[in-house]
Amino acid sequence: FIAEKPNVKRVLGEALPNTKRIEVDLTKQMLYAFQNDQVVMSFPVSTGKWYPTPTGTFHIWLKILYTRMSGGTGADYYNLPNVPYVMFFYNDQVSKGRGFSLHGAYWHNNFGYPMSHGCVNISPVNAGKLYDWASPTAEGNITYVSDTNPGTEVVIYGTSPGE
Repeated sequence: FIAEKPNVKRVLGEALPNTKRIEVDLTKQMLYAFQNDQVVMSFPVSTGKWYPTPTGTFHIWLKILYTRMSGGTGADYYNLPNVPYVMFFYNDQVSKGRGFSLHGAYWHNNFGYPMSHGCVNISPVNAGKLYDWASPTAEGNITYVSDTNPGTEVVIYGTSPGE
């Protein structure tokens, strides 16, 4: 007797499940965007200089087209209006309230070197491309993740230069 093969119908061009992942290499100050394990974007970034960028595996939980960011104290104080393409991320060790994000940075052009207070600074052009690509899919100026619109995984690793 001959064992029967299960009859599985396949559609030509059927893709694997869409798996998006963003990786930030602190050592190289580079960001890599993966789709189905293929790099679809890569560019230099600026991570924590005045405060370390956290390492680990995170998920985007909120996207804001533009917002004001302020913090620090004394000579370290900053107040930046209209920060573009903000993608906040968190995990079990780094709460949403800590405010870490990937975002555009119009106030410097020194990407490839630590320049931030812990966030991942990206050139505005590259931040816009990443914002449009990453999940959740933007649904207006402010988009929260949902069961049907989950956030892209963000993996941050390495050691920033100068640490």
